[in-house]
Amino acid sequence: MNSLIVTSIEQGLIFAVLAMGVFISYKILDIADLSVEGTFPFGAFLFARFISMGINPVISTFSAFLFGTLAGLLTATLFTKLRIKPLLSGILTMTILYSVNLKINGKSNIPLFKFSSIYDLGSKMLILVLIVVTIKILLDWFLKTEMGYLLIATGDNESLVRSLGEDSNKYKILGLMISNGLVALSGALMAQFQGFADITMGSSIIVVALASIIIGDTIKKNSNIVKGTTRAILGAVAYKIIGGIAIDLGLNPNDLKAINAIIVIAFISYNNFAIDIFNIFKKKEVDNNANGTKTIEEF
Repeated sequence: MNSLIVTSIEQGLIFAVLAMGVFISYKILDIADLSVEGTFPFGAFLFARFISMGINPVISTFSAFLFGTLAGLLTATLFTKLRIKPLLSGILTMTILYSVNLKINGKSNIPLFKFSSIYDLGSKMLILVLIVVTIKILLDWFLKTEMGYLLIATGDNESLVRSLGEDSNKYKILGLMISNGLVALSGALMAQFQGFADITMGSSIIVVALASIIIGDTIKKNSNIVKGTTRAILGAVAYKIIGGIAIDLGLNPNDLKAINAIIVIAFISYNNFAIDIFNIFKKKEVDNNANGTKTIEEF
């Protein structure tokens, strides 16, 4: 059981990188970007290609991030320049990347056991923690810069950004490039963790990312102190631990994707009902104040 929990936490940290990437597109820009289902294996196949060429695993991993940003650039270009709906733009990019991934190495499954990986540098857990914490710190810092504030404003109120004389499309492109770069990085980390890159790695990966974000929001729903990136990390780790425990209790791995969807449905439903209950109590509090009834806080 201890080994299972450790493995779940390690995978959760890998998916935390994925969740932070999708956090930018889904929570900040409010864009449903399905291209991540192609970008995730794209990062894995890029790493496989670079490492097979004898390139250092650290450089290969970082290169996956850089090339992953190009997938975000493609998606953003489709809907900002060609005026294709964001959802369809993501699907088109995902479709293109499927063929690109097969072309990179010439086959659908690439074993990586005979090659070195970034985890050879030390403890897997420690390396993943360092990577996740570094990305979180850099993201939090970036979102506090002027460019970061404008990126957030683009998702909240695009008209406001334009009224300031800024091109909102520029920040959509930037956000999706960073988002897909992190998703590709997560794919490269996962390929090294499991020892192979496979064309089906990205199947339903968007559900994993959304589940991580939604669970993270639920865990710290009423906290204004915990940042969105931290909630995404906590959600990803909690999500993988839940899945690990379910398998340990006898769940058929073939049913895992269905369980993933059920987890998302459950947490979304909980959040929605929690908001409704909060609004009911808030309305009662307002009515009581209007009638001169003292609330608990007034005593």
